[in-house]
Amino acid sequence: MTPAEQTEILVEGTAEVETRGELEARIASKGRLSVKFGIDPTGSELHLGHALILHKMQQYVEIGHSVTLLIGDFTARIGDPTGRNEARPPLSVEQIEANMRTYREQAGRVLDLDRVEIAYNSQWLAPLTLHDMIGLMSQTTVAQMLSRNDFAERYAEGTPISLHEFLYPVVQAYDSVAMRCDVELGGTDQYFNFLLAREYQKHAGQPPQICMTLPILEGTDGVVRMGKSRGNYVALTEPAAEQFGKLMRLPDEMIVRYALLAAFRPASDVDALAAGLADGTLAPMDEKKRVAEQIVARYHGIEEARRARERFEATVQRRELPSEMPELFAGEARRLSDVLRLAGFAASRREAERLVLGGGVKLDGIPVSDANMAWAGLEPVVLSVGARRFVRVMPGVPSAPPSR
Repeated sequence: MTPAEQTEILVEGTAEVETRGELEARIASKGRLSVKFGIDPTGSELHLGHALILHKMQQYVEIGHSVTLLIGDFTARIGDPTGRNEARPPLSVEQIEANMRTYREQAGRVLDLDRVEIAYNSQWLAPLTLHDMIGLMSQTTVAQMLSRNDFAERYAEGTPISLHEFLYPVVQAYDSVAMRCDVELGGTDQYFNFLLAREYQKHAGQPPQICMTLPILEGTDGVVRMGKSRGNYVALTEPAAEQFGKLMRLPDEMIVRYALLAAFRPASDVDALAAGLADGTLAPMDEKKRVAEQIVARYHGIEEARRARERFEATVQRRELPSEMPELFAGEARRLSDVLRLAGFAASRREAERLVLGGGVKLDGIPVSDANMAWAGLEPVVLSVGARRFVRVMPGVPSAPPSR
């Protein structure tokens, strides 16, 4: 594959590339590029917004470039202020380690990890001395920092900016120096940091990296970027039925965007979808289900995606009970809130009370209004929360297997 052909594939679907000409020239001169995507373990789950960038990484892998998934275990201790109007609090070492534990398995839903290196930026950032940090910070001016949109807005509004927040783009830029990076991937909100890395690399006598950003995917509310803290995310490792159900909450105007950025349909197909929805020849509900099924199939396979769609159509559209559901023995439970916790539907009694007050809890299809109602548990009963979570609650405890 020629450098021009590689470049055509790699820039497809990107938001910004600094610059396309440099990318093609670097491929031509070097052949195998060093590519990285850095992600801070600020949450325990990767979602469809991350998958957009992981998909681009996999394209680099398949072409034969050297790709690294960089876990920002050190930068997470600072807290990324990017795109926020207030400081993001730094995480404790324990929180970071807990969040990192499953990243490898989750990323493996998209990446061929046998051909991807996993690195941690504490390897080179933790040993830096104060002398080293002063040297790095001397390469950046306060005016440069305040040119960043989020910092500029906060400064204009009089919102405090802590000095440690300025450290984040500095040390992220140093990641690229330490790794001698040729290409850095990320969301459009990281563009300033990527450009800063180019300047640091020039200062270090390295060729400046090519900055490649991908669009930011809005969450299932269709309003703000996808994120667990906003409750509008679809995690890569969620069960198929959960993924499908969440995707069916999408506003109709987001169908085309998810077809492009989450289902990764070809641009020609997406254009045809947009035209059909606009002129009324395609029904939004049918197309939303089709997009949701394609997305779920990427992470669970075609059969699981088909079953998730059938379950949604039966339980939500036709309001039927699922033909199969897990069984739970209530044991010594005395209240409905106890059973909700045993089923994993609520983490605490207070959360169980909120679910019931929200009107989403039913027993055999009948809404209940008191989370602290006594639980008799004399007969099997179907406990449901919302339209997708069901469990058949059995009386007593499971019988012991016969002795031999």
